[in-house]
Amino acid sequence: MTAEQIKDANAELRSQSPLEIIRWAIGQAHGRAIVSTNYRPYEAVILHLATQVQPDIPVLWVDHGYNRPATYKHAEQVKQLLKLNIQAYLPKLTAAHYDAAFGGMPEPTPENEERIKAFSTTMKLEPFQRGMKELAPTIWLTALRQVQNPNRAGLDIVVADSNFNTIKVSPLFYWSDADMENYLRQHHLPNEWDYFDPAKADEKRECGLHAAWGGKAVAGDGR
Repeated sequence: MTAEQIKDANAELRSQSPLEIIRWAIGQAHGRAIVSTNYRPYEAVILHLATQVQPDIPVLWVDHGYNRPATYKHAEQVKQLLKLNIQAYLPKLTAAHYDAAFGGMPEPTPENEERIKAFSTTMKLEPFQRGMKELAPTIWLTALRQVQNPNRAGLDIVVADSNFNTIKVSPLFYWSDADMENYLRQHHLPNEWDYFDPAKADEKRECGLHAAWGGKAVAGDGR
């Protein structure tokens, strides 16, 4: 899509429901749409919506090995409930290997910024990029929302993603937490709050999937 086409799409889709946006997106994908997940809070919303339109849509999940037990249990629950077509990608290093060789996931402090990025590159970005290359989506559905952090506030429903050379569509972009809660209740979907992403460390940072530094970091990763 050209920049002008993306601008027009955003103007048209802004008044449409997430389900209508997903129908539009999958219609543009020529059979090559995917949805990604990390099973953070509210992820059941995007997964439920996507599978309403395409039940067998590939679900790209990077299991970096550092999820908490509650998150893994939630992942299995949602997978069974929605009959998800999970495409799981793992880092080349196990969590135990990374812990021993590189000291494990770094503490979320400003002094550790470079260590956090190195961790993210090896344990999350590299397997995600591998998955994106193998699945080769023309449309990538995400659960990004404007309210999540300052970086995401500057995006829109449809954007050209230069990190993975695809069109990224975020049907829930303008939804609030209250909207997400209402959807979960309406459709009797589970949620899980004991989630922590060591590749982000806090909600104001980006792990690199949706930030420009991520594409460069993976290209230069030597591990």
